[in-house]
Amino acid sequence: MNWLMLTLVGEDQPGIVAQVTDALYRGGCTLGESSMIRLGGNFSIMMMVDGGHAEQTLTNLIAPVADRLQLKFHIDPIHGGLHRHRVPNFQVRVNGADRAGIVAKVTGALAECGFNILELASDVVGDSEKPVYIMTIQGYAEAEIETLESALQPLAVEDIDVHISSVETLIG
Repeated sequence: MNWLMLTLVGEDQPGIVAQVTDALYRGGCTLGESSMIRLGGNFSIMMMVDGGHAEQTLTNLIAPVADRLQLKFHIDPIHGGLHRHRVPNFQVRVNGADRAGIVAKVTGALAECGFNILELASDVVGDSEKPVYIMTIQGYAEAEIETLESALQPLAVEDIDVHISSVETLIG
């Protein structure tokens, strides 16, 4: 298949997913994997699209919907395909007073251990006077859990609470 990555973002409103996917369906496109989420009042879509179309054809299908909904969009050819999932074997939960560098420090320490991030979600909770940063990461590493814990241990002195657990996945 000739997969393209379609990325759209704009102010959240009802009907975004319905209108985007309807335009793709009517244009003869096949949808692959997708990720859609509301972030800070905006809605973001990333989806694999195939229909044997060139980028310009996909642009022509999406542009009217994007204009109507005031969405920005981008299309990129990709080399990926379906059914290439790596199953996570670790989950990392992080929280601490919101400040610059938490994501960089945690992910940097994990990367040093060969940890491959498969999914990362974060939020800021609390109030503007005492914001708390919360992050959940799922990923895969050949390293033992003790190695990951040791790599993240120095963050404790910065009052960044990190908890790592194994992910048990039943397949079949």
